[in-house]
Amino acid sequence: MRPMSSLKLVTIGFALVLAGFFVPFLMVLGVLESGFMLSFSAYFSSLVGLLLALYGISHHVSLRSRDDK
Repeated sequence: MRPMSSLKLVTIGFALVLAGFFVPFLMVLGVLESGFMLSFSAYFSSLVGLLLALYGISHHVSLRSRDDK
């Protein structure tokens, strides 16, 4: 099984961070009913998205610096 490319990791991470932003925003607007699990999942998706994007960026930079040598 091939590992995911670093740009895919950054894209998925960015989508998770956006979901972590828009879900609480929709809760504040009253579109979504506020609840503990929804708030927790929004926070968790934002945190995982940030970590995934940072890992993807660091992996991309390390691959690029290895190719330059």
